[in-house]
Order: sequence, then structure tokens, then C-alpha cells
Amino acid sequence: MIKMKKRKICYILTPIAIFLFFIFAKINSIPNTIFVREGHSIKSTPIIKIINKENKILKNNVKASESNIKNRNKNAHVTLFGMLPIKSVSVESIPSEMSVYPGGQPIGVKLNTKGVLIIALSDIETAKGKKASPAAQVGVQIGDSILKVNNKDIKTAEQLSQEINNSNGKNIEIVFNRRGENLKREIVPVKSSEDNKYKIGLWVRDSTAGVGTLTFYNEKTKTFAALGHPIIDLDTGTILNINYGEIVSSSIVSVRKGEKGKPGELKGVFLDEDIVLGQIYKNTHCGIFGKSNLNLRNSKTKPIKIALRNEIKEGPAKILTTINGEEPKLYNIEIQKLLKQDVPGPKSMIIKITDKELLNKTGGIVQGMSGSPIIQNNKLIGAVTHVLINKPDIGYGIYIEWMLKDGNMLEN
Repeated sequence: MIKMKKRKICYILTPIAIFLFFIFAKINSIPNTIFVREGHSIKSTPIIKIINKENKILKNNVKASESNIKNRNKNAHVTLFGMLPIKSVSVESIPSEMSVYPGGQPIGVKLNTKGVLIIALSDIETAKGKKASPAAQVGVQIGDSILKVNNKDIKTAEQLSQEINNSNGKNIEIVFNRRGENLKREIVPVKSSEDNKYKIGLWVRDSTAGVGTLTFYNEKTKTFAALGHPIIDLDTGTILNINYGEIVSSSIVSVRKGEKGKPGELKGVFLDEDIVLGQIYKNTHCGIFGKSNLNLRNSKTKPIKIALRNEIKEGPAKILTTINGEEPKLYNIEIQKLLKQDVPGPKSMIIKITDKELLNKTGGIVQGMSGSPIIQNNKLIGAVTHVLINKPDIGYGIYIEWMLKDGNMLEN
């Protein structure tokens, strides 16, 4: 009798448990930020509904009106049966007719940091022997950016050295940035016996340069995006806080083929450095973004629409990239997995190079290929970002919606 009751309880509880597991999986698959085209609806089910703050199911009413075009972000709640709130989400609308020119061509990137970046701390040889870094003694760290000395803006390493030496050993006040927070410290410079100059024990950097790939160009707004990941300082691993940046023409002159454990590289040179193609205004987790001075359209490409995350499918796709000269070419890839991603970042999907010609020449994904547009069903869905070091034919791509959001390109 007891066994019969237990069986009945199991028969009742098992489907309930399966139902709850199904609901949990469905809710967990809903990202914290949902992108939707203007005039289109967010798909809800009879069980899981998405409701805005006015308690309206977000169906046809997500269409942006003329009054809220500039405010494309809305807040909403994921609910069970339209009644029980489970989680909050951000809903961002994208212009339904938005089209861009896919890039694929190499670009030279030049960046000047905001202030100067500290890449190392060092002891100083003085007439009385070696002295520990005065900067380190007051808590300055590698990765900090010095912005001011005695209330004077610092823009170059040379200027910093000059201001410190001009102190003649008297206290100086520095303002530096650490992970977005500005801090102040007072430091007493010491005189180096090597060159008779006053120093505070720092090695700094004020600029960097390299070659990457253009992702897209919006002819209507004259904006561009590239790389799909941030430019970081190799010594500190810090995302460079930029004061000024620019892109110039570039050409790929050679390829170092990628191998297991050894990432390959596209080697390029800058062309016509005096002709600035555009200014960079942002360096983020999702790439670099800027305003063009000249037309960045590739002569062999036409404008295409962008694809939102829910429109991307696992399976065949193509990348547009350049491995010789300046003209990009389409190559076959496979999207192996689409990843759940709640915050903007460069690892949205796992991709595999399947094109025999590209594998033969590069071994797969190589440095310098970052930013290469990923195209599926004649829509721009993302950009190449990283390679798996032990599997050079496999790497990551970023959803194009993250690049649009991080580059403030939905506000235009």
C-alpha cells in the first residue's frame, strides 16, 4: 500500500519537476539585454511573457515612436503566466532599415593614451645608493595612468619626465586614474646618479600602434567599428584609456601561419600615414569605434543589414578578411555554438574555419584578423575576435549587436 502511494506521488511529482526544469531552462536562456527591430515584436509564450513597466505585454507595442527614437532603451520584466515577475531585462530597439558596409580591409591603428600609462616600477640609483621607487612607496601601481602633475595635464612621457625633474626634489602632487577612479598622491622625487635628473621610479607609455581589420562602415552616420575586442597594453593587460586615436590605410605584406600552441600573424605596413581615414573616439571590450574623415566603403561590397542574436543560426557562414594586400575576400566558416551572453564582450560565438584556401595560407584564425566581418544569409552577424591557441582553426566571434551598443551606434 505504501509502495503504491509512493508510486502515485512519483507519477505526480515527476512531470511537475520536468515542467519546472523546462521553465527554468527557458528563463535562463533569456539574456539580460534583448535587441529588437523597431516595429517588430518580442516573442512571448503563454507561459513566459515579457512585460514592460506599464504592465503591457511587449508584442506589437515595442515600435519606437518619433518621440522616443533617441531613447531606444526600455526596461521590462520576464514573468510566469504574465503575473509572477522572475527577472528584469533591458530591451533595446534597432532601426529596422539599418544597413552598413562590411569591412574586411586592413587598417593601421594609432592610439595616444589619456595621460601616461605606468608599465613598470623601478628602483633609482642615487649618490647614497639604491632607493626604492618613490611612486611605489605611496601606493602607485602598474596599470595606473598619470593624468596630472601639480595640476598640469600630462599628455606625453617626455612631459612627465620634465615636470618631475623641474621639482628639484620638492614634493609633487600627482593625479592618476585606476580602473575609472581618479586618485591623488604626494611624492618626493629623488636625484638619479646616472643622469643627475629627479625621478620617481616609473616606466611609462603614452602611445601604441598596430594593424587590425575594419568590421563595418555606416555611410549615413560616417561611423566605423573595428577589431571586436579592446586594444590592451601588452605589459600590463590594461585596456588603454585613449585620449586620441586615428586609423590609416594598411596593406598585408606577409603571413605567419598559425600552429598548435603558436598563434599566427598577419604582418602589415601603414600606407599614406599623413592621410587620416578617421578618428577613434572609443576603445572598449567590444572593439574600437570612430568617425570617418573619408569614405571607408570597400569598392567590391554593397551595404547589408545586420542580424540580431535570435536571427543567427549555428551552421555555415562566411568571414570577409584580407590576407594579402588590401582587398578582402570571403572565406567559409562554421558557427559551431552560439553562447549566452548577458554583458557586452568579445566571446559570443564559437567559430571554425572550414575554407581550405584560408587554412592552407594561415592555418586558421591569426592575429590581425580580429574585426573581420562574419556574414550569414547576406546579413552582418558579428566579427572575428580571438583564436584558441591549441586549435588555430577555431576561435571566437562577437555578436554585432554588442558592437553597435558599445559604440553608441544605436543613438544615431
